[in-house]
Amino acid sequence: MIENIILGFEQALSLENLVWCFVGVLLGTIIGLLPGLGSATGVAILLPLTLAFDPLTALIMLAGIYHGSQYGATITAILIATPGEASSVVSTLDGYQMARKGRAGPALAISALAAFASAFVTVLLLFGLAQAFADIALGFGPVELMAIMALGLATISVFSAGNVLLGTGMCLLGVLIACIGIDMGTGVARYTFGNVDLFSGVPLVEAMIGLFAVGELLNQLDKGAPKPIRARFRDLILTKEDLKRATPSTFRGMAIGFVLGILPGAGSTLASFMSYGAEKRFSKHRKKMGTGQIEGVAGPDAATSAAANGAFVPTLALGVPGGATTAILLGAFLMYGITPGPLLFDNEPELVWGLLVSFLIGHLLLLLLNLPLAPVFAQLLRLKYGYLYPLIIFTSFVGAFAISNNMFSLLLVLVFGVIGYLLKRMNFPLAPLVLGLVIGPLFEKSLVQSSALGAGDLVGIVAASPTALVILAIAALILLGPPLFNLVRGKGLRGAGIDESALEAIQADVGAEDDAQERADAIAGSGDRVDADRRGRDDPRA
Repeated sequence: MIENIILGFEQALSLENLVWCFVGVLLGTIIGLLPGLGSATGVAILLPLTLAFDPLTALIMLAGIYHGSQYGATITAILIATPGEASSVVSTLDGYQMARKGRAGPALAISALAAFASAFVTVLLLFGLAQAFADIALGFGPVELMAIMALGLATISVFSAGNVLLGTGMCLLGVLIACIGIDMGTGVARYTFGNVDLFSGVPLVEAMIGLFAVGELLNQLDKGAPKPIRARFRDLILTKEDLKRATPSTFRGMAIGFVLGILPGAGSTLASFMSYGAEKRFSKHRKKMGTGQIEGVAGPDAATSAAANGAFVPTLALGVPGGATTAILLGAFLMYGITPGPLLFDNEPELVWGLLVSFLIGHLLLLLLNLPLAPVFAQLLRLKYGYLYPLIIFTSFVGAFAISNNMFSLLLVLVFGVIGYLLKRMNFPLAPLVLGLVIGPLFEKSLVQSSALGAGDLVGIVAASPTALVILAIAALILLGPPLFNLVRGKGLRGAGIDESALEAIQADVGAEDDAQERADAIAGSGDRVDADRRGRDDPRA
C-alpha cells in the first residue's frame, strides 16, 4: 500500500494536476456560494470543459469542484441562512444564529477546520480500507437501506423544537410533498393536477431556497430589518474553547458521515441531519442547540465532508454511484474509457491513487483559501440590509433558474418562500419538513424495491435480514427511549416521595447557575484581554 500511496503523490503533485486541482476547488467554492447550483449541477456544467484533458487531470478538477462547492454552500448557509446545497441546511440552525450574534468568523472557521479534519482522516481510511468498505456496502440491499431511512426519520425528535408531535407532523408533511410526481411502483402520476412540470416531483433545491432564503427574508422584513452586525475583529477569531468544544463533535460527525457515505443512496444530506441529531443527544451543550452552538456547525459539516469521501468507495470499488454527484463522475469515468469496479485498483493504479491523494491536496487548498477569509466573509454582515436583501433575492432566483432554465422553478421558490414565512411566523420547525422532503423519495424507493423482492411479503423479508432488524431496533429506541425513560423516572420519583416539578425547578436553577458561570468566565476573559491591552499600551517597548 505504501508504494501505491507514493505513486499517488507522484501523480497528484505534478504541476498540471496541482493547477487544475486549485481551479476546481476555487470554481467549486464559487458555485457553492450561488444558492441552488450545488455540486452535481456544477460538475455537470463544467464536465464538457475537461474532455480535452488527461483523464486523471480531468477527474482531479471535477473532484475539486465537488468538494469546493460544499465549502461554498456552507458559507451562505451561515451568513444569510441560504444553504447552497441540501446538505448545508443543518448549518443554518446554529451557524446562522452564531452569525447573528457576531460570531460568523468562528462559525466559518470551524466549518472549514472540521471539514478538513474529517476529509483527512477519511481519505486515510480510503487508502487502507476502500475494498473492505466496498464489500460491506455490497451487503446492503434495499431492505437494509429502507431500515437506514427509517433510522433517519427517527431522528425527527431532535428537530422538533421541544414538540415531538408537531415535528412529526411537519416531517410527514415533507414526505407528503415528496410524494408528488410519478409513483415508483405503478408509474401513475400523483398530486400533479395535470401539470407536466410536477411529473418529476417537487425539486428539493427550489423548495429549500424558498423555505430558508425567501422565507427568512420575508420574516425579517415583517419584523423590521435587524441592524447590521458590528462585531469586533477578535470576535471573529476562533478561541481555544471553540476548538475544545468542536473536537468531539467533529469526530462524531466524521464517523456518521463516512458510514452513511459508503452506502449507495444515503448521501451527505442524511449524514448531516443524523450528525446534528447525535449532537442534540451527546453534546454537553445539547440543551442550547439551535441557539448558536459551535457543535451544531462542526458535527454536520464534518459529516458532510466524510460522506462525500465515503461516496467514492462504492463508486470506485463497485461501479455504483454513492450519490448524485458521484453518479455524474461515474459517467465521466465511462467517457474517458475507464470502467470502475473491483478491477479498477489493479488495472488503473496511477489514476485511482492519484485521485485519492488529490482529495487531500484539494481539502488542504480549500482550508488555505477559506480559513484566512472567514473574517473577511463575515464582514458581509456589516452591509445594510437594504443592500443585502436584494443580493439574497437575486442570487436565490438566479440559482433556482439555473437548475432547469425553467420559470416554473421561480414560481416554486415563491410558493415555498410564502410557506416558509408562514411557518416561521407560527414558530413551526422547518428542519423536520426538509428531513421529510429528503428522506421521502429515498424511503419510497427502498420500500418499493423491498416489497418487490419479498413478492409483497414486506414483513417476511425484513425479518430475514438481521442487519435491518438491528437498525430498526435502534430507530425504535431513539423514538421511544426518551418517553419511556421519562415515564420510568417519573414513577421512580413518585415512589420515592419526590415531586417531579420540584426536581425540574432545581435542574432549571442549576442550568441558570451554569449559564451565569459561563457569562462570568467570559467577562473575566474579556477583562484579562483588556488588562493585557492596557499593559501593552503602557509598555514603552510596545
